[in-house]
Amino acid sequence: MKITMKIPSLMLIGVAVHVSALVAQVPPAQPGGQPRQQLPASQQSVNVASAPMERLRPNYVLRPGDQILIRAFEMEEISERPFRIDGDGYVNLPVLGRVKCGGITVEKFESTLLDALRKYVRQPQVTVTVVQFSSEPVFFVGAFKAPGIYPLEGRRTMVEMMASIGGLQPTASRRIKLTRRKEFGEIPLASAVPTPDGSASTLEINMASLRDNVNPAEDLVLQPFDVISVERAEMVYVTGEVNKVGAFELQERDSISVIQALTLAGGLNPNANTKTARILRPVMNTSRRAEIQLNLQSILEGHESDQPLLPNDVLYIPKGTGLKHNLGKTMLVVLPVAGTIASLAIAFTR
Repeated sequence: MKITMKIPSLMLIGVAVHVSALVAQVPPAQPGGQPRQQLPASQQSVNVASAPMERLRPNYVLRPGDQILIRAFEMEEISERPFRIDGDGYVNLPVLGRVKCGGITVEKFESTLLDALRKYVRQPQVTVTVVQFSSEPVFFVGAFKAPGIYPLEGRRTMVEMMASIGGLQPTASRRIKLTRRKEFGEIPLASAVPTPDGSASTLEINMASLRDNVNPAEDLVLQPFDVISVERAEMVYVTGEVNKVGAFELQERDSISVIQALTLAGGLNPNANTKTARILRPVMNTSRRAEIQLNLQSILEGHESDQPLLPNDVLYIPKGTGLKHNLGKTMLVVLPVAGTIASLAIAFTR
């Protein structure tokens, strides 16, 4: 092919290649709804005040973190007020001062209060009710709307606890990991695996199973110190000569095909070079990427098999050289020459 270029003055030819960089997505701000409030690590407890207050068995042993409600006849200073047992097992009561209660039964503590109140009331009457029980924590880590440490409220399942903290962020992965300490038993599913050191077992749970099934086996009853973690959603990236450059979620899939990714990206631009596309694949434990050559034209024509894109792959579609795409057309190239802008008309002909 013969190329003729007619230029009336000094010719300066510059070729600029612009590569659009993908910008990492920033998680959206949390919605205005109020998720369940998490407690400080030092005060992990379960509030049962909303339930009917039943008298706790007298042999229950009080412990730090419990919250008690005292009803004392003719002693308004301490009556009908909740008090938290501190880390040393004491409560600070008006008039009576600092009273030891941690490590003793409810019945014994009532007797202690009766003895103390006889200095101020002729015939004291006292009842003690536990309105908030101290509890072991569970941990929600990663792309939850409200990650943090939460008290384990009795027999709670994973779905119940996730709902109580607001669920997942929109950008969260659809795979959840449960880690359970060995002392609380192994996770009772065949797909659970032990950690390398044997101190815990782990289970990967697909959100689709929790969402689509009735009473799924993966909706396990949580145990103390369970860790529920979720990463950001795994992505593939499409850039270059496509209609919509961007990052696309794999969702529950392990991979998507090149054709699927191009469909999500709105298809190819007219100037796309379909013979020299590339997949840039991360090399594990390095910052480098391996380059995989791809002949899109052969794939689209059915001569080659479609290729999978794995998490964090980049599909790059380069621009054509222009010799074929712009044949018979006129391009206007604007270049700076000696402080001015010179317009060069370059005509490509056969």
